[in-house]
Amino acid sequence: MMISCRATAPAQDGVVVAEVWDVLEKRASLKHPPITLTVSDAVALGIAAIFKSPTPSGQVLDRFSRHGAIDSDELLEAARTEQGYASPEGHAALYCLIGWVQARVFRAQEQSTRA
Repeated sequence: MMISCRATAPAQDGVVVAEVWDVLEKRASLKHPPITLTVSDAVALGIAAIFKSPTPSGQVLDRFSRHGAIDSDELLEAARTEQGYASPEGHAALYCLIGWVQARVFRAQEQSTRA
């Protein structure tokens, strides 16, 4: 499924770190956090921009960070691959990106069942 975001530019690194921390803290405080509790579009782009690289998964993240639209399965696979090489902080940021993708897919499926 193609997903996109409304942001036109990635958030700066400091904003990414602060929002990832905030989202993880909020999710940890809830027994059953909603799937929609995710980072903002700009932070999703910022996470992708941080992990762009010449590797196949890094190229997927680069495309997403530049265009803001991508196939959800492709982005999920790239983020999960990068988690295997990331620091604990990077792993957490990619976890938030994965949550953002899952929330986008969930919202799109909800909208299609209403139509």
